[in-house]
Formats: sequence, structure tokens, C-alpha cells
Amino acid sequence: MTAPDLHLYTDSSPNGFKITIALEELALPYTLHHVRIEQGEHRRAEFLALNPHGRIPVLHDAGTGITLFESAAILLYLADKTGRLLPAAPAARWEAITWLIFHSASVGPLLGQRVHAECFAAERHEPAIQRFRRLSEDTFAVLDARLAEREWLAGDDFSIADIATFGWMHIARIVEFDFSRHGHLSAWHRRASQRPAVQRGVALPQPATGP
Repeated sequence: MTAPDLHLYTDSSPNGFKITIALEELALPYTLHHVRIEQGEHRRAEFLALNPHGRIPVLHDAGTGITLFESAAILLYLADKTGRLLPAAPAARWEAITWLIFHSASVGPLLGQRVHAECFAAERHEPAIQRFRRLSEDTFAVLDARLAEREWLAGDDFSIADIATFGWMHIARIVEFDFSRHGHLSAWHRRASQRPAVQRGVALPQPATGP
């Protein structure tokens, strides 16, 4: 049997789950390499050769010789490679890309800072916690309004914008950041979490746990 061209280097994290979900949705064969961050494997020379920033995920396509890091870039690559998970019509395509970038620029970084401040910081700094709570609530409200009249972020079809956003909302739920008052966002989260490929994706390389 020929080995898959796609090699994914990842760990159980919100950014990593974005790519395992996408690969499972696309039913693409791939080899998963578990980079254990808690053991410092992301700082080893062989991994830094793939991503000098030392962050997961990384995708290497042996068929094209292309190596990518940053989850949004990987999602765009997979969508472009397969012609799926991103609308073809220009207006809809750019709508999906806009919400993907909104996640990458706002939702993910803010939730990441909030997780650190509330769950992992050696000392609690209440002003920082309150700031990140307020800013993350603002992004929840934006997403909720967006989803008030549509099933998915880019319209009728599940896309890489939904995958990117779900990666962090999945972690938000695990660490008990309550977004239940945002009814449309909560319903979207339930819809996404019921997809079989999403369920497989968030279990790879292993399920995430709280702090």
C-alpha cells in the first residue's frame, strides 16, 4: 500500500483539531505524527525545521513538496486542493474567507489569552481576566448575530470558517467558558459537534481535557 502524501504534525489543541476535523471531513488519507507539546517535542530541531515558530499544526504534502504551518493557511490549502469546504462562487468564497480570518485574528487569539489568564497563569491578574472575558464575549455576540439567520458561518454549507471557529469553541466548552446565553451560537455548536467527522477530528491524536 502506498503511504499517504499528507503528513500532519499535531497535538490535542484547538488549532490542531481544526486540521484533523478538515482531513476527516474531506476523507483524505494522511499520516498523523503526534507532537507532544508537554514533552517539549515542538522545540526539537526536527520539528523547528518544519515550523521555525515551534507551533502545531504543520502539514507536509509529499506529493507537492509543500509544507505549511498556521491553521488558516492549512485549511485554505486543503480547500484549494480538493475544491471542497470553500464555496466556488466569488462572493460566497470571500465571505467564508472573511469569517476564517475573523476567527484567526480575533476569536482564536482572544480565547487563547483568556484560557491562559483564567486556567494556566501562575498568578491571577483580575484586570486581565476581566478584559479577556469582555473581549471574548464581544466575539461570541458577533458570531451569534451572524448565525441568527443562517445555519453555518458562510451560509448554507459547512466550511473551513466553521471548522476554524469550532476548534476554539470546542475548547471553550471544555474549560467551561459559558456561551449558552448566545442561543444561535450554541445551536451552531451543537450542529457542528454532531457531525461524525468533527467527532473523529476532536479525538485525534487524543481528546483534549481541561486544566
